[in-house]
Amino acid sequence: MENRLIKPSPLVWMIGISFVILFTASSIKHLLFQSTAFDLGIFDQGIYLISQGKPPISSFIGFHIFGDHAAGILYPLALLYKIYPTVYWLFLVQSLALALGALPTWHLAIDAGLKEGQAIAVATAYLLYPVVFNANIFDFHPEVIAVPLFLAAVLFARRQKFIWFGICLIFILSCKAVLSLTVAAMGLWLILFEKRRFYGLLAIVSGVTWFIITTKLIIPVFSGAEAAAVGRYGYLGNSVFEIAKNLIFQPNLILSKIFSLDNLGYLVLLSAPIIWGLSTASLKPLVGAIPCLALNLIADYPLQKDLVHQYLLPALPFLILAVIASLAVGKGLVQHKRGIIIWSLITFFCLAKFPHFAGKYLDHIDNLAATREAISLVESKEGVYTTSVIAPHLSHRKLIKFTDAGNPQQDLDIFDYVLLNVRHPGWAGNEEFSKNLVQKLEINPNFQKQYQQDDVFLFVKN
Repeated sequence: MENRLIKPSPLVWMIGISFVILFTASSIKHLLFQSTAFDLGIFDQGIYLISQGKPPISSFIGFHIFGDHAAGILYPLALLYKIYPTVYWLFLVQSLALALGALPTWHLAIDAGLKEGQAIAVATAYLLYPVVFNANIFDFHPEVIAVPLFLAAVLFARRQKFIWFGICLIFILSCKAVLSLTVAAMGLWLILFEKRRFYGLLAIVSGVTWFIITTKLIIPVFSGAEAAAVGRYGYLGNSVFEIAKNLIFQPNLILSKIFSLDNLGYLVLLSAPIIWGLSTASLKPLVGAIPCLALNLIADYPLQKDLVHQYLLPALPFLILAVIASLAVGKGLVQHKRGIIIWSLITFFCLAKFPHFAGKYLDHIDNLAATREAISLVESKEGVYTTSVIAPHLSHRKLIKFTDAGNPQQDLDIFDYVLLNVRHPGWAGNEEFSKNLVQKLEINPNFQKQYQQDDVFLFVKN
């Protein structure tokens, strides 16, 4: 009898296995209390409140979640919370988005004339690019969803699928306001080098328009201030447009920032995983990466200059397009499937942060059970004051704040629960601050100690 079963292609297996690994890794990290209020707690609380029909005013940042990055994508994500409210939806969406980026990567490679083996190798290089794994386990960030959408948008532009191209742009722009700059840069590249003038013009107009609307209207209205990232460029000005003006008329201000050892190291790190495929033929697609790389290079913020956090993600699709362009004309140091995959594996094992699961991510395991038990005793949705690493486990409520040793004058009477892990006080806290807080609560007539085990304390308002 003829076997009619269709065997999954290598690409399907790669995407499926990658998704499982990414989702498992981010979930385990969360279960080990290595997530934080910034940023997982912020997004989880905001999306939960949206799903409950309540104003998504995050108590972590003190304003409407839309005023953070104008991330409209959070509203459709809230539909998942209506099925069942859990933070693991965010891990699932993030892992699935990153894994699915291999699909348009493969199609782009095939359309460019690469052999089947080369296309699989490029898709593998994408999945093994260290920032894919590292950003996935660093809490949740909606701009991750834009990574496969950028690749898909280019694919649709090349195949002249205008409606699908427009849909991709809408979802990209809804992920984060600053992505509008990358959209505009992609449009410039489409016009100059891809001869897709109508598609490029749409990208430029929508990108520039959305950037102006979000920075001058949406973010100030909903947050009451300039975009949060403006502070990272304080030496250039106090507003988005002041920074833009100084970049144009006083370029000397950024020279000392650009030409630095930190930036040199950053460029070496981001190019190392794909150096095998870079050549003069690969320069054109990098036009789309310019806004992301420029913002990272001139930022006065070290976390934007590594492969650990999410800040490189908007440039990743164009780095992948660059190696595809190079291979398509027979350029690059390595052009064979096996060599590309070996190189990608080596850089992954050198730069991906999976060893943390056998090291620093186990820091809280000594009183993990006590922390979980204390969390289970928080039965209502009333206000909670806790550590930054416990906060994402209790963020489904209107009021939750995390302990901050730099801001000790917190009014405890607004909370119904105070949950502390003195042994592991979390980011922004310290052991001395936590001990002093426990002592104050023990003599506070408004609170009663409900739980104490392994330096974990739970106080409940009388």
